[in-house]
Amino acid sequence: MKILTIGLLLLFTNTVFSQKLSVYDLSCEHKTNPLCVDATQPRLSWKIKSAERNMLQSSYSIRVVEGINPSSKNIVWESGKINTDESVLIPYSGKLLQSGKRYYWQVKVWDNHNNESPWSDAAYWEMGLLKPEEWKANWIEPGFAEDSVMRPTPLFRKEFKAVKKIQSATVYVAAHGMYEGYINGRRVGDFYLTPGWTSYNKRLQYQTYDVTDLLNEGANVIAMGLGSGWYRGHLAWNGNKNTYGKDIALLFQLTIIYTDGSKELIISDGSWKSATGSITYSEIYNGEIIDARKQKTGWRTIGYDDSNWSGVKVGNYDKSNLVATENEPIKKHETFTPVKIFITPKANR
Repeated sequence: MKILTIGLLLLFTNTVFSQKLSVYDLSCEHKTNPLCVDATQPRLSWKIKSAERNMLQSSYSIRVVEGINPSSKNIVWESGKINTDESVLIPYSGKLLQSGKRYYWQVKVWDNHNNESPWSDAAYWEMGLLKPEEWKANWIEPGFAEDSVMRPTPLFRKEFKAVKKIQSATVYVAAHGMYEGYINGRRVGDFYLTPGWTSYNKRLQYQTYDVTDLLNEGANVIAMGLGSGWYRGHLAWNGNKNTYGKDIALLFQLTIIYTDGSKELIISDGSWKSATGSITYSEIYNGEIIDARKQKTGWRTIGYDDSNWSGVKVGNYDKSNLVATENEPIKKHETFTPVKIFITPKANR
């Protein structure tokens, strides 16, 4: 009887510890649920926790599925049980990954006490555009003659209709200069100073955004503003500018997946409109000049009259330098309210 009691106690203890062994904080290429991965073998990492002391991972198993949710049956990789304590930057080793597809993944582990964890909560990553030819969008530039001295911020606008019920929508966007975008009056993403500063002639980062919640079934509008940024703005000293080019341009590709499985692309092309607005001068180091009298009120919303706007010029720029974003994005953390706003006497003369 005593032996049976001890055996049951050990079985109960192992069961309890096994239930408390778990996997958490899944990451892909050092990011949590990234939307833009262009590594053909993304590296996966995770952490483990347990109620038991002196615990080490002894094995792991990974499974990856392609689909619109974690319950998809379309398995693209099952690692099987791998006997190792490694849990950082494990390379994906399944079927060839496809551009624009989302992949959900889970991990389970075993520890050095023979405990087995349940499958982790599902995490995901989404592939970027892996080949230049998968960019169907065109580089577009303002259709008006730019002021070559002040170089005010150009505005770009495109209205379109989503003809069916929308399942998902993803935007891929880059710029010569910097961009800020809106769909139906709501800001696209929470990143700033995009696409960031790289050696643009070799590597120009693009960003990816899930904009499903911004779109309407029916009428929609895209509104984008550009700034010179590091691309053609003043850098360093002696009036140095136009380091990477004199142009300012936008590359925008929106992929809409409808609930019936069909797909539609909305791209930057010759059908867009361009104009200038209230930002009459914009430099990343020298600040901005804003003339509120020139504000294009309502230009970010559906139904705005852009009949007096210019068209756009379609540019023939290289796309082979486009890469998925590697760095952590710049985000807004604080907003300061002015204590007092005043006008100097000299300004009134």
